[in-house]
Amino acid sequence: MSTEAETETPRAEPPNRWTLRPLLLRLHFYAGILVGPFILVAALTGLLYIFAPQLEEAIYDHELHVPASPVSVPLSEQVAAARAELPGSTLASVRPSPSPTDTTQVLFDTPGLAESYHHTVFVNPHDGEVRGVLETYGSGQALPLRAWLDQLHRGLHLGDVGRVYSELAASWLWVVVLGGLALWWGRRRRRRLVPDRAAKGRQRTLSWHGATGTWVALVLLFLSATGLTWSQFAGENVGKLREALSWQTPSVSASAGEHAEHGASGHAHEGAAPVTDVGLDRVLASARNDGLADPVEIRPPSAEGEVYVVQRTERSWPSAQDAAAIDPATGEVLEVQRFEDWPLMAKFARWGIDAHMGLLFGLPNQLVLAIVCVAVLTLVVLGYRMWWQRRPTRDAAFGAGRPFPRGAWRRIPPWGLVLLGAAAVTIGWFLPLLGVSLVAFLVLDVLLAWRRRVRA
Repeated sequence: MSTEAETETPRAEPPNRWTLRPLLLRLHFYAGILVGPFILVAALTGLLYIFAPQLEEAIYDHELHVPASPVSVPLSEQVAAARAELPGSTLASVRPSPSPTDTTQVLFDTPGLAESYHHTVFVNPHDGEVRGVLETYGSGQALPLRAWLDQLHRGLHLGDVGRVYSELAASWLWVVVLGGLALWWGRRRRRRLVPDRAAKGRQRTLSWHGATGTWVALVLLFLSATGLTWSQFAGENVGKLREALSWQTPSVSASAGEHAEHGASGHAHEGAAPVTDVGLDRVLASARNDGLADPVEIRPPSAEGEVYVVQRTERSWPSAQDAAAIDPATGEVLEVQRFEDWPLMAKFARWGIDAHMGLLFGLPNQLVLAIVCVAVLTLVVLGYRMWWQRRPTRDAAFGAGRPFPRGAWRRIPPWGLVLLGAAAVTIGWFLPLLGVSLVAFLVLDVLLAWRRRVRA
């Protein structure tokens, strides 16, 4: 049990010296106490999600895999078998079997499904047998288990309301990490990268907290930045910023009119008579002849005047996101978009998202994320333990740890306050949940001060 003598207070600074440390202490305290639960839940649900691909392979083995065979049926026949399984649905895309032991996945848009969800029919490419039908989610073809864990991590299965929790965690994570680093490395300590085993009480807890946070800081900053790209409010601002800086992900056009100069068929003309469709097999052969190796996804034309779009779906390193537009009347490749030609920032965005999901480097990527998630859980628990160890023990039998002393604003010169205010407004506009919660922290701080004065 700690005593008041063990309660850390900011070291006395010369009265004429300005410093940000008292302000950082109060901000880190409030963020840790009030946002800590959201960060803890995000880390815990993320930890559950990390190894979902391996669980999918085991649980859905019957749908995903088939015995190898030297013979196969045409892709068009496989799709016909899938259509017969879901007669009221619209064909969305086809993922041909990438190997002799994998099934072909045929995706359908079905009335009544939520946005980004499909019904996927799994077909044996060797004999056309339907192996099963599952509801899948997103561009990554998440099967039911992974889709459930994804929605748990994203919004606790509470819809748009639930997404507030994950955005709040991502919005504050980088602030907590940078503030913690500044506090931990801003004072001379004998040990910064390893815990001080000789320390006692709260200082020992602080030593573990600071050293652990230092080791995982870079990954946490990365997870915060990439997590915000999926968020509900800040994500919209991120999208606008990428558009303004021309950092969007390139794509080939599905409209035949866009490829008229490449010799596209009469599909580009509104009201033109239907032309013969060369079929999925010819389209797949054309894409492979142009270098689009498996795995690929084929999106058929959904209306008159559109073309086939074939996209590689390999998301591990080295990434392969090449895409091609193919004329449905002739099978001619009209346009090819190579991943190597993407703008650098678009590549970084793709790599960042895939690394956040544990896909970029496979198992090593997953292990790093798992270690970091466990570290975050440890950091939050240690933070609350320090709060408990700061509680008063002489004047009260029980009490929560007090915030660090007030007066932090007075240690900053006027020009510094102006800069901090401008930065807070700018960041709060770009990250709305951070801005709203920061105002809430300030209101809470004022109310606590008023309550103390009333009691006094």
